[in-house]
Amino acid sequence: MKTFTLVIQDPTQVTQFDNVMSFVGEDASGSFGIRAGHARFMTALQLGLSRFKQDEQASDSRWLYLGTSSALLDFRENQLTISTQHFLVDSDYQTISRSLQEIMRKEAEQLTEQKQSFRHIEEEVLKRVWELNRNKAD
Repeated sequence: MKTFTLVIQDPTQVTQFDNVMSFVGEDASGSFGIRAGHARFMTALQLGLSRFKQDEQASDSRWLYLGTSSALLDFRENQLTISTQHFLVDSDYQTISRSLQEIMRKEAEQLTEQKQSFRHIEEEVLKRVWELNRNKAD
């Protein structure tokens, strides 16, 4: 059976899997699958888990799970490239699911902190503008 190469990259690392037979992911339109020879394809993966399987001739041919918070997928010339901020790969669904939930929780906390910081900055800027306008009127 024909295979393709899967390259997963984030800002700190690049991981390559050779002899991939199948990839299953989900985008805004629903679940989809990719096999070797697929037409050029680009999409944004939904938050969550995708899975892929390497050649059955390989020593470990079970499904591997890929966890991403969001990702851009590009398939061309028999290479699937996935670019994301963070990724996890594991053969155990429960382990990767828990790890992905923890990453999502931390990202949500960081987002909340950033929003609070922006609100504080906005309040300080508005306060300063109000003071400047008040001093100008006097």
